[in-house]
Amino acid sequence: MSSYSCQKKQSLKEISKSSEIVSRTEYKKQPQRPEYAIKAPDFQLRTAQGKLVKLSDYSGKVVLLNFWGTWCGPCLQEIPDFNNLYSKYKKNGLEIVGITIPRSGVPDSDRYLQKFMNKWDMDYTILKDINGFEAQMVMIEYGRSIGRPLTGVPTTLIIDRDGYIVKGYIGPRSEAAFYKDLKPYL
Repeated sequence: MSSYSCQKKQSLKEISKSSEIVSRTEYKKQPQRPEYAIKAPDFQLRTAQGKLVKLSDYSGKVVLLNFWGTWCGPCLQEIPDFNNLYSKYKKNGLEIVGITIPRSGVPDSDRYLQKFMNKWDMDYTILKDINGFEAQMVMIEYGRSIGRPLTGVPTTLIIDRDGYIVKGYIGPRSEAAFYKDLKPYL
């Protein structure tokens, strides 16, 4: 499947397979973890307000992890869909975490990012560098973990309640496409 991102045309087999539903005691019914699922590396970044956040803070939640940029047109297309998904399903344990990847190594200022988030009504968590380049390092680490470099934005991963990457996408998707894949985990 070919898809387009802000950085270049890429080809990627989506990380997905059909799976059977199994019963777990600690969660409502969850799909059986795909055999190719990979433990998501923990990381620490910060919000525009300076709060430090780790992926492990969302243990027990279903995380839609989105690598994106304020400068990226396809990334902007997804924001209203992420807003809708988050408002509908946060009560079911959905967390959306956007990691802002700076253009040409120049990070968005905290003030600019907060203004941007307000303009787009973004209620979900947006993270950025702590001192510089940490967001890009997280993207590189995730590429290493899944065995293929993440070189374009938007790139989005579904992480199950136990912290395993179970699905991935390069390029923008619709609310319906994300929900179809998230639904079994919620």
